[in-house]
Amino acid sequence: MKVMAIVAGRHDGNSEILAKEALLACQEAGAEVSLINLYDYNILPCTGCEACSMGMAQVAMGKGPYKGCALKGQDDVDKIITEMQKCNGLIVSCPTYDLAPSSLLTRLIHRQLAYELSFMLKVGLVKEDPHCVAGLIAVGGSRHDWMTMSLEVMAAGMFTQSVKVIDQFLATGNSRPGNVLLHPEQMTRARQMGENIIKTIGTPIEKREWLGEPDMGMCPNCHSSLIFRGEPHWDGIEFPFECAVCGAGGDLVRGEDGKVRFVLAENGLCRDRNVNEYRELHLDEIMKCQGEFFANADKIQEEYAKYKAVKFPAV
Repeated sequence: MKVMAIVAGRHDGNSEILAKEALLACQEAGAEVSLINLYDYNILPCTGCEACSMGMAQVAMGKGPYKGCALKGQDDVDKIITEMQKCNGLIVSCPTYDLAPSSLLTRLIHRQLAYELSFMLKVGLVKEDPHCVAGLIAVGGSRHDWMTMSLEVMAAGMFTQSVKVIDQFLATGNSRPGNVLLHPEQMTRARQMGENIIKTIGTPIEKREWLGEPDMGMCPNCHSSLIFRGEPHWDGIEFPFECAVCGAGGDLVRGEDGKVRFVLAENGLCRDRNVNEYRELHLDEIMKCQGEFFANADKIQEEYAKYKAVKFPAV
């Protein structure tokens, strides 16, 4: 079994220390381990060229082959994701800036669409599904109130690689490199995460389950804390409230104990982004949107040319 730690924080910082502690537990259990710090790699930002989404749509319509990311070969992303797709377990550890994960991690996340695992398996560019599981660690100098989107964005970054998040935690109150060593309970928690990953890898796929804190978050499906008021989807599906991360739908219900809980609707997991088949419905939405654009593209060419010609001074 192979387990990789991905760190998106400074060398010898709290994110790296926690990742190493979790990875040590995996190594001691016999796993083949590796650790990459994204600061050591060249990761170009996604240009929004749509080569990947358009390419996937073309393949879906029988007009392949798939050419992949337009930036392939220009940086280290292909090397990183190719190795990720061979791993049975991932540990992702990242500092929090402005409520959310470091942009170093989101750069990699945004590039992953071109390598969507379920698609790559279908077209034969990846031969074997590693059924990877992950543990996520978000580090911050404050408490949850200043880290409200950290784990959520990190979890959203797991969808395209079909990675099942089985554990996650916030390492709070860590303002300086090495600060986490003053919080032995967080070091213990990181080791437990590594043990949870090993335990899950050894568990039959259909029996794998959440091993993090049982009552973490609001969403009973992915344990996110972010729930928003639902709106109609492109195909008419609608829920009173939805999880901002996994897409689970349901309603807010106050229990007899006075606590408000997010209770899933009977069909509340029909848009679960953790499930490949349901996530593929988003490709249908994108294809519909693209089709509508191309059917009407001639109508906007004159106005489009006007805005392309507008130039303003830059800095």
